[in-house]
Order: sequence, then structure tokens, then C-alpha cells
Amino acid sequence: MRRKSYSLLRVACFLLVSMLSACTSINSGLQAGDLPPNGAFVAENGITFNVQPLNVATLPPKQATVLDSDLYNLVKASGRIDYRISEGDILSIVLTGYPDITPSAAASSGNPYTSGFPVDQQGFIQFPLIGRIKASGMSVPQFTATLQSKLQRYLKYSDPQVKIVNYRGSKFFVDGDVNQSGEFAIADVPVSLYSAISMAGGATEAGDSNNIVLNRQGKNYNLGLRSLRQMGLSANQIYLQDGDSIHVNSQSRNKVYVLGEFGKIAPVAIPEQGLSLAHVLGESNGLDSNTANAAKIYIVRDNPEYKYTNIYYVDMQTITSLALANRFEMQPNDILYVDPTGLTRWNRVISSLLPSTSAINTLSRL
Repeated sequence: MRRKSYSLLRVACFLLVSMLSACTSINSGLQAGDLPPNGAFVAENGITFNVQPLNVATLPPKQATVLDSDLYNLVKASGRIDYRISEGDILSIVLTGYPDITPSAAASSGNPYTSGFPVDQQGFIQFPLIGRIKASGMSVPQFTATLQSKLQRYLKYSDPQVKIVNYRGSKFFVDGDVNQSGEFAIADVPVSLYSAISMAGGATEAGDSNNIVLNRQGKNYNLGLRSLRQMGLSANQIYLQDGDSIHVNSQSRNKVYVLGEFGKIAPVAIPEQGLSLAHVLGESNGLDSNTANAAKIYIVRDNPEYKYTNIYYVDMQTITSLALANRFEMQPNDILYVDPTGLTRWNRVISSLLPSTSAINTLSRL
């Protein structure tokens, strides 16, 4: 009997120690911890943080969209140019008055040039009377003039009519979050960046038209439709070249993350027109009225390129703070967090202890 009582006593002591250990840490779970009211400090993980209360004076300015040198050179060198005949194109060439040399497509003869004159991989076409003649790299008027000068040796009235019937030489590619990714031809009408995305069916609902990568000859240019407009430019000013590729990124890379005592815990995507702190609160169904400590809502803004991480906090207990929240512009990968109240943390600790206290009560009845 004594052995049984001694064993029960050991179990009860173990459970009691566990309960007392939990009581020493009322602030269990994720919490803001002890932060200075403002200024810089180094956390245990070695990262330097800068804490700022949010007010009109400390409100960070909206991100200025700066035209970097690479993008400037891209726009500057991207003017409208006449289409140049390319390898793979098929030309229609008609000699008025000489149907036997260049028959029309409706002719029933077995002439191999009825369907057109293909430009080979060396940039030449094979033409009756004169043989191989260079075509690639020339505009249609330039090639027409060259062809006419060579035909004058053989024909009294040479007046070639040249047009491109199949554009196969110059191509660009579109992929990512668009409705119709694939390969597209550049015809005689120049194709702008905006037109290229439209040809691919536009961005999907998950696509981010302000996060586009244009690759040209192995070099990436990061740009966006909204960012270009903010710089006084347009996607219609950037014309594609042969071999260009366009990738439209997903909005999943452009989100704000919500943690803590909110009505809904889920990432919030930043739309093309931007996102304010007030909008994030709305998308998250506001603060949990039963558990949230509205005295301090934290915004953690980390940028690996900087030496420190900013932590902003705002008191949302007053309605006047909503105007301030409406002016605070969120940035991709911002983390929004609100602590639970002290009573909420205490209740959670008590709830975690209930199984232990129940076990002790059970053992005490044995």
C-alpha cells in the first residue's frame, strides 16, 4: 500500500512541476516580446532591428519608382523600325506580264514557286533567271529594289511586286501566368510589350502584370505595367525583337503575411493599384475582438539588402488611427502581427494545464 502511495505521489509531483513550469511562461506561443519603444537594438538572432511608432512624422514615404540605367537604355533603344526579312519567311513575288516565271497561287502549273519563295537559313532565296539572291536583313522595299536591278539584265519591263505571305523568321516567347503561353511571330507591324501580353491572352487572375521579366540576349529586365506608368512611360514604348522572351510572375510572390489575433489568418495579395494597412485589416476581417491587443499592431519589414529590419507599430484602439493606416503603403513580404491580450494568454495557459490538473484530481481520489 505504501509503495502504491509513493508511486502516486511521484506522479503527482511530476505533474505539479510541469504545471508550475508552464505558469512561469504565461506568454506562451508567438508574441512580440520585450521591444524598446523606439530606436535600434540587436536581437538574440543577431539581426539589428529599428523600432518606430507609426505617426505622420515616421510614416514611410511611398516607394518612388526609379528608372534604372538598364531600363532607361532599353526604352531609349526601343523605337519602331521597319520589318526586316528573316530566315524562314516566305515571300510572294509577282512579275507583272511574266506569268510563266512567277505564276499566281491559283495557277494549276507545277511551278514550285506557286506557294512562294522561302528564305533559307543563310538568308537567300532561289529566284528564276538570277539564281540565289540575298533577302534577309532587308526591308521589303529594299529587297524589291535589289531584285529589280538584277532582273533588268534579263527582262525589259521588270516590276516585281514583293510581299511577305508567311512570317516565320522573327519570333518571341511568352510564358508564366498568362492565359496562352507560347511562341508568337513578329509580323510587319512592330509588337510592343503590351501587345505581346495581349497576344498571349493577358495575365491570369493569379498573374502579376507589375512583375514581368523581359529577357533579351541573355539579360533580364524587371519591369511592370504600373511601374512604367508611374515613371511616365508605357509598355507600348518597348518593342520586341527576335528571340525576346517574356515571363509574367505570379502574385504569390507579391503578398503581405498576416499573423496573430486577426479574424482571418491568410496571406493578402498586393493588387496592381497597391495595398494599404487599412485594406489588409479589412481583408483579414479585422482584429479578433475577443483576443487581440489592439494597442500595438506590428509591421515587420525586412530587406536583406539593408543592415537592419524595420518594425513599425500603431495603436488601433482609436478610430483616428484608421486614417494613418490608410496612408501606410504595404510592401511585398511585409509581416503584419498583433499580440493577444494578457488575459487571453493566461486563459490559454490555464487551458493547457487543465489535462494536468484533471490527472492530479484523479490520482488524489485513488
